[in-house]
Amino acid sequence: MNTFNDQVAAITGAGSGIGRALALNLARQGCHLALSDVNTQGLSETAKQARALGVSVSEHAVNVADRQAVLAWAGQVVNEHGRVNMIFNNAGVAQGGTTEGNDFDDYEWIMSINFWGVVNGTKAFLPHIKASGNGHIINISSVFGLFAQPGMSAYNSSKFAVRGFTESLRQELDIGRYGISASCVHPGGIKTNIANSARVNASMDNLTGTNPDNAKQQFNHLLKTTPEKAAQVILAGVLKNKRRILIGPDAYVIDLMQRLFPAFYQNIVTAAMRFAARRQD
Repeated sequence: MNTFNDQVAAITGAGSGIGRALALNLARQGCHLALSDVNTQGLSETAKQARALGVSVSEHAVNVADRQAVLAWAGQVVNEHGRVNMIFNNAGVAQGGTTEGNDFDDYEWIMSINFWGVVNGTKAFLPHIKASGNGHIINISSVFGLFAQPGMSAYNSSKFAVRGFTESLRQELDIGRYGISASCVHPGGIKTNIANSARVNASMDNLTGTNPDNAKQQFNHLLKTTPEKAAQVILAGVLKNKRRILIGPDAYVIDLMQRLFPAFYQNIVTAAMRFAARRQD
């Protein structure tokens, strides 16, 4: 793609954060929008702001973990807009807890949204995007899809899976020469509400030496990049057809550390976590 003007973009998780920032940035560039979220109040506000910028906007309450709902939404988008050129699989959640402390349900819940939500969105929209002859699939992973962190085995699993899924998809699209492409996005700390809405269980207390509420506060201090800046970087990466889009200086540092120390970085993280836990005592 070399322009967003007069294209049609579908965005999940559009009610706030990166999803809203993507919608408004695209609207300012003349891109029509199909927006979805489970947060209907936030979704309506995003749609209202986007319509004020002069583009056509549709909005649907969609749980990305519900495959049939996502498939139905994709069909509705094409019916309402005539075509669809892009899907931003942005909706996601976070969860903190040790592998022993987590329940099986914790893994199933986060995978249903972070991974299966991406698969559902990709599979639902891919035939329509191929039919457009000009499009892009953008899947949001995380720096924790590059670099594992103790206490985040569920989140890491979901974001590593998104990375593997998207990189395989990109290669298939390149081989097929369909005129469409795919990118995997790895944001660092973005100033969204994901930390405050994360599910964190008591097992993190033993791991980090702090209670879940304090852990959320500490994590919030690490969120430096605005959603607006994240959207700007993502869209620039799409126009450049990047395979991997890193967002924020922390993402570049983590990517470099993983490249330089592909296994040893775990020792560095472990030592840092032990030191932080001792400081809490």
